[in-house]
Amino acid sequence: MKTFFGFIRFCPGLLILLFSSGYATSQPRLTGWPFDTRSVVMARHGMACTSNPLATMAAIGILGRGGTAVDAAIAANAVLGVTDPEMNGIGGDLFAIVYDARTHHLYGLNGSGHSPYGLTLEMLLQKGLKQIPVRGALPVSVPGCVDGWFTLHGRFGKLPMKEVLQPAIQYAREGIPLEDEAAYYWKDLEKKFSTYPNIAAVYLPNGKAPGWGELFRNPQLANTLQKIASEGKEVFYQGEIARRIVSFIQKEGGYLSLKDLEDHHSEWVDPVSTTYRGYRVWELPPNSQGIAVLQMLNLLEGFDFTHIPFGSPEHIHLFVEAKKLAYEDRAKYYADMDFAKVPVRELISKAYADQRRQLISMDTASTNDQAGSDSLLNAGETVYLTVADDSGNMVSLIQSNFQEWGSAMVPDSLGFVLQDRGQLFSLKPGQNNTYAPHKRPFHTIIPAFVTRNDQPFMSFGVMGGGFQPLGQVQVLMNIIDFGMNIQQAGDAPRIDHQGSSEPTGQPRRGGGEIFLEPGFPFTTVRALIQMGHRVGYEPPGNFGGYQCIRVDPVNKIYYGASDPRKDGMAAGF
Repeated sequence: MKTFFGFIRFCPGLLILLFSSGYATSQPRLTGWPFDTRSVVMARHGMACTSNPLATMAAIGILGRGGTAVDAAIAANAVLGVTDPEMNGIGGDLFAIVYDARTHHLYGLNGSGHSPYGLTLEMLLQKGLKQIPVRGALPVSVPGCVDGWFTLHGRFGKLPMKEVLQPAIQYAREGIPLEDEAAYYWKDLEKKFSTYPNIAAVYLPNGKAPGWGELFRNPQLANTLQKIASEGKEVFYQGEIARRIVSFIQKEGGYLSLKDLEDHHSEWVDPVSTTYRGYRVWELPPNSQGIAVLQMLNLLEGFDFTHIPFGSPEHIHLFVEAKKLAYEDRAKYYADMDFAKVPVRELISKAYADQRRQLISMDTASTNDQAGSDSLLNAGETVYLTVADDSGNMVSLIQSNFQEWGSAMVPDSLGFVLQDRGQLFSLKPGQNNTYAPHKRPFHTIIPAFVTRNDQPFMSFGVMGGGFQPLGQVQVLMNIIDFGMNIQQAGDAPRIDHQGSSEPTGQPRRGGGEIFLEPGFPFTTVRALIQMGHRVGYEPPGNFGGYQCIRVDPVNKIYYGASDPRKDGMAAGF
């Protein structure tokens, strides 16, 4: 990242180029926004939106064979584990929100895994650690994805899992051509991670990374998925696969045990919500960071955006100031609620937002935000997908290894990388998110859902680690405040802010720094700097990836959108 603060006087022409150029460099589209990339996809019987075309078409194929939205979502997720193993796979965790058309009810699933029973905070501190490392065996927590699949399927699935997982098995065995994003991350793998156990054997055929358009096969993963399809989740958590995972991790100095895997189960949870200008936005409660979206929306709802244009200094300033306040609460409170008291109801209340909003100045950047006090109240790399079926069921699903290539731990002969979610624990005693045995770490991945007048309106998500609440709030503001359709809302240039306090215990950095994608006017950048903000340029790839399905319940039409920053697409039938 490069800062522009103090640099602006030397290169004003460069700033004008970076911040005034939009995405559309040829003939503007007819819809009126200069950043439009494509049209909204429309269909009546089903819709799938993922970050890879093969995954999208796998979902459409399952829907076409009579599968439910959940069947299709699992199929798509499994394919993404083949096409984008740097992002996700069966070594990671999963969260989902399901709208069931029969009961007209939203169901939340927390499919995240726990830390090892056999590893304690004292043991970590005795190693001289200030933070759990990103790679290796120590940050590996129980992978929850497979149990999440079977838990979702057991309640909302229809087709047998053998059929649901068959597209992924076939792609893993026959091979997939690497698309832009995967090819980019594979180069990183070769440079940074090739010395980790089994990385080269699985992901670097012939000793080097496959390039763009080259075929990549993963027969080990095909065999693993085949076992799961045939023998169920038990083989992963109690049988042969479990034993191989544990043997490998312990050999590498980790603490994961068979009991850790055997005791794992996903948890059905009630989604929580707030309203934003007549829309009700739903998220999952902690250990995920979803309620940061609700906190930001509550803060922003108190400002009138009817006369504040998109991309104006006022828009960006208010958005960033709301983010700063919400993220201080995120760092202090969000954690596994079996171990910590998280005042969810109070954090997402309108009354709390009314008090906190008083801390926002209309024309000056804050530099020393604090979390709300207990007395006042009485915190990477991912794939997101959404699917809707002909019966009106909708799924919002997100799944991840956390960091790029996760822990870089690839168990012998299994063909997938294990996540490094444990890295998100704090090692500072006494905090909500402090490490403890058999505890779920703070989680960044968050699926979202929107209803209006008690009817489903939109299933969506924005992948991208700690950026996800920022991305979701921007999409919602783009639709609700600025009148964009769901594709334009994802195409629009994005705002990131970094420097807030983190759930790992890392402190804030003096007001932080705003990072803007190209497309914002130079006058906005200048005005933000005059307000006291630091403004910088962040390389592409750090602004998340969005997928969305909106439903018209009257005409029974699905609208699909997919982020041009990713390789995927929306498709329907």
